[in-house]
Amino acid sequence: MKIYLLPLAICFFLLSCEKKNKIEKAVEEIPVEIKVDRFDKAFFETKPEDLNQLKQKYPYFFPAGTDDAIWIEKMQHPQWRELYGEVQKKYADFSTINQEIETLFKHIKFYFPKTKTPKVVTLISEMDYNTKTIYADSLVIVSLELYLGKNHKFYQFPEYIKQNFEPTQIVPDIASSFLQAKMVPDTDKTFLSQMIYLGKELYLKELLLPEYTDAARIGYTPEQIKWCTENEGYIWRYFIDKEMLYSVDAKLIPRFLSPAPFSKFYLEIDNDSPGQVGAWIGWQIVRSYMKNNDVTINELMNKKAKEIFEQSKYKPKK
Repeated sequence: MKIYLLPLAICFFLLSCEKKNKIEKAVEEIPVEIKVDRFDKAFFETKPEDLNQLKQKYPYFFPAGTDDAIWIEKMQHPQWRELYGEVQKKYADFSTINQEIETLFKHIKFYFPKTKTPKVVTLISEMDYNTKTIYADSLVIVSLELYLGKNHKFYQFPEYIKQNFEPTQIVPDIASSFLQAKMVPDTDKTFLSQMIYLGKELYLKELLLPEYTDAARIGYTPEQIKWCTENEGYIWRYFIDKEMLYSVDAKLIPRFLSPAPFSKFYLEIDNDSPGQVGAWIGWQIVRSYMKNNDVTINELMNKKAKEIFEQSKYKPKK
């Protein structure tokens, strides 16, 4: 039986590659030109007496009611100046990342044709790692101080957070910001629904970032991806045995869905596991669903989690 199945598997693989090649050729022909506006440079190279001109050009970065003295103090403060210097050393040339952002938006326009081509604005902000990038229809904001490399001296963060402070995460983070703005959360608050919602996002990131690794898409190290792959069956059995799938216990979110140093099975394996293993399982369920059902991206985004799960034929590796 295996002898007969092998040619069939090869055939499906070749057809899949041919389909991907056609998509990539179509993507390449989509005209996209991304303009990057370096507000970080404009801010720190502006003289205090020219602040009003800067405020007129970038009104969305200067909230009403904030005294000009606050901005001038930031421009001149030694620590901010040092941070600005580090950002400029790392991103004196932004052209490669600019090209990668253009490629991302070519893919976005292929799958979401009505999307506007945004302007990208870079800045140096307050090191808020929850908003490293922001997508707002015609504008993408990138906080460059959070992409200096995980071992940078300025970073006093836990390892699981700063491991994604790499330049290679800028484009995956923009993709996440876009998808989070595009997707409507499922009103069903079960653990299964939350898993599959995150799984949808990760599956869509696959389409938008075909040249990236799974590790880059989810923000794992290669070792963490390997751990999840090797323990997929165990994770799934644990969720089933503990009757978690249809639970609405909010404590499951930080245990298995939110970024964390590890997932909380409350077992010996915890320290070896990455955080967000529930999101990773949700991704595998959505992958299985898309493999076994002929549906469009729009249909996937609007499909209820329970239906996706029931029609996915998901069977984890042992």
